[in-house]
Amino acid sequence: MKPAPFLYHVPDTLEEALSLANQYGYDAKLIAGGQSLVPTMNFRLAQPAVLIDLNRIQSLSYIKVDDSEEDASMKDETKSLRIGAMTRQRVIERSDIVARHTPLLHDTMPYIAHVQIRNRGTIGGSIAHADPAAELPAVARTVGARLKVQSVQGIRWIRAEDFYVALFTTELLPEEVLVEIEVPSIGERSGWSVQEVSRRQGDYAMAGATALLTLDEMGCCKEVKITYLSVGDGPVPATQAEQTLLGTEPTSDAILAAAEVAATRDVEPTSDIHASATYRRHLVKVLTKRVLEEAVSRANGK
Repeated sequence: MKPAPFLYHVPDTLEEALSLANQYGYDAKLIAGGQSLVPTMNFRLAQPAVLIDLNRIQSLSYIKVDDSEEDASMKDETKSLRIGAMTRQRVIERSDIVARHTPLLHDTMPYIAHVQIRNRGTIGGSIAHADPAAELPAVARTVGARLKVQSVQGIRWIRAEDFYVALFTTELLPEEVLVEIEVPSIGERSGWSVQEVSRRQGDYAMAGATALLTLDEMGCCKEVKITYLSVGDGPVPATQAEQTLLGTEPTSDAILAAAEVAATRDVEPTSDIHASATYRRHLVKVLTKRVLEEAVSRANGK
């Protein structure tokens, strides 16, 4: 099929893009990599009257360590990582800076579709698209990312955990553009993991889990975040499972108990042609155990 007719704008600067977004509002769609939007337009599931192509805006493609708000004497590992919204997923996957500062994000990239998709897909496009089966929205919540959005009225910051409202719906206003993702660097005695189950490599996951935790000097969980994909209308936090782990030593029994809580109380999956709700609950339990075990092992330096 072919998309419905639309106006096409290709701004050269962010200012031009913001002006166009302000002008057209709800009638416009922003296109970054186009790996999600173009297929939906071809099937006419999306029929924007105006398409604003961001691919010429080179200023939105970068990976850098933030030193604008920190003292120059601070260790590199304590600073945040800033990633431009138009940065290609393949660039992030191959970045030594990302691997060092935010290894969970780095390890997640190979799970995203195929190399050809990651060559075009952008981090900002995936996060803003808010597909509940996508990996990057879940990772953004787990790592505590902040999202910088901009309009002609100015700039505002939104925490990733507050960004997702409902199915394919975010806090992003029609006149706003997601321009940057700020990710805290991983701290000492921290561990991470990402796991998912899919029918074939590159397919959407039937369920997936991401975890990041930090241990205190006694070996107890000081901080822990667990987020799921493909089991709800967006990235699903394991709020109650996290609470069972905080302040406790993450032993095998504690991890198994947290996995049981996650599967029975944190998620409300639905059935579809790919998996039943019962099977997805089973996957949540299995994946929670796996990601927590790996994260704890890494936090202990193994």
